Amino acid sequence: MHHVLCGLARNPALPAELIDRLIAVADDDVADGLAGRADLGRAQAVALAARVAGSAVPLVRAGLLTALDVDPLVRPDAALALLDEGSGTPDWARRFAADPVVERRERLAACPGLPSDVVKTLAADPDVRVVAELALWAAPEVAAGLAGHPHAEVRRALACNEGTPPAVLAMLVTGEGLPPARRCLVCDREETPFVHDRQCARLDCDLLPGASCDGSHESTVYDMHRAALHNPATPTDVAMAFAGHPSMLLRWALAARPDLAPEVSRLLAGDPVPGVRADLAENAAIDDAVMRTLAGDLDDIVRRSLAHHPNVPLDVLIGLSRGTRIGPTLLPRVASASRAEVEELAASPVPAARMLLALRRDLPAGIRDALAADPDAKVVKAIAPHPGLSDVQLRAMTARHGARIAAGVAANPDAEPALLDSLALQEPPVRKALRAIARHPRAAATALLACLSDDRACEAAAGHPALPARVMVDLLSGSDRQLAEAAAANPSLPPAVMSELVPRP
Repeated sequence: MHHVLCGLARNPALPAELIDRLIAVADDDVADGLAGRADLGRAQAVALAARVAGSAVPLVRAGLLTALDVDPLVRPDAALALLDEGSGTPDWARRFAADPVVERRERLAACPGLPSDVVKTLAADPDVRVVAELALWAAPEVAAGLAGHPHAEVRRALACNEGTPPAVLAMLVTGEGLPPARRCLVCDREETPFVHDRQCARLDCDLLPGASCDGSHESTVYDMHRAALHNPATPTDVAMAFAGHPSMLLRWALAARPDLAPEVSRLLAGDPVPGVRADLAENAAIDDAVMRTLAGDLDDIVRRSLAHHPNVPLDVLIGLSRGTRIGPTLLPRVASASRAEVEELAASPVPAARMLLALRRDLPAGIRDALAADPDAKVVKAIAPHPGLSDVQLRAMTARHGARIAAGVAANPDAEPALLDSLALQEPPVRKALRAIARHPRAAATALLACLSDDRACEAAAGHPALPARVMVDLLSGSDRQLAEAAAANPSLPPAVMSELVPRP
């Protein structure tokens, strides 16, 4: 019955007295469900943390435990979680800064709002992992003070930190104004020159594949450059200097920067790596000329990425829809189209363009109805879930296009229970429609019973409030543990049944 108790722990209708009884017998799995409850009281949270130690951290994250409820000596993980939430005490921070367990000092270093003396202690920690973690989250003034740290790993972490001042990021990338780093994780462990075998079989080795050092800490410096290119605080001129770099990954990081210079975007549009061009194609910084160049790219992924650009010209987007596999995704450019552009797309002779418009859920009634009567099945499939369609329209669409659009009709929020029944009872079954029906708030018992026969719809159907109580009870004692757990979480499960299922302590 353990799986049933896990389901009950998530049941939003579980009475308070049964929550108390469940806490008294909870194990780790049951505690996970209980800790996520929106109606859990503070006293219950304290009792659950006392019963299952591992539940303390999620209870802290949920705001159900405070510093008054946690002893840092007994529950150090919970105390560190409170510090991370800004709710711990300064004394706790000072205690953990001197903790002999390095992982605790490392977790402390990631916490916000630490006292200045604690930050100073962490910045001088003998373990570079602690200092690097501090650098990753440090405030600007602390980050600036760490820039000259002798270990390259600390500098790499600073390059990731968006709070690092731009001038400091520039120094990290160019090396100007900083003393050379003296150590890295590679030369800490190995005699240099050394290149880590990508197929290393040593079980105690934690170096990354390909990590290398010849005295210049080159792999760490490379990672630092890559992190800086991903960091929006890195000065534009410093980042643009990597436009012609031989490293694919550095050019790839550059292609996604929102401050990309026009001349660099034109250069990257001809990059030999499709992934670089694909990220460039989605970058809001590129202009119409670059977009039109990329629209003719031979790579389908690049053209599909361009279709997702928020400002792609409408004529370019319509052209892309002709021969690019975009899929049933509402594109940003379509979502922001003006009324005139909506009308243009609705009247397009290209069915794929009309389909892209049909994925909007805020269309004017006239355009919505015209798309619902479209002769192309993929257009109708896209419009089928649109709110406001009448039962007559949904039935007419189903009669014209059958199984191809059944799932879309089943997902329509205004679909009548009788229509959902007829869709659920189709032969042969339309599996995607069953999965939509099982999640539909208007689905009734007949449709839900049919959904129980589908291996991907059955779990949602078992948890649907409209499922008959007798069926829920049957599922609770059935051989399928997942269905039993879903039925136990069903808010319509009778309270008397719930009470029978929860053991008395």
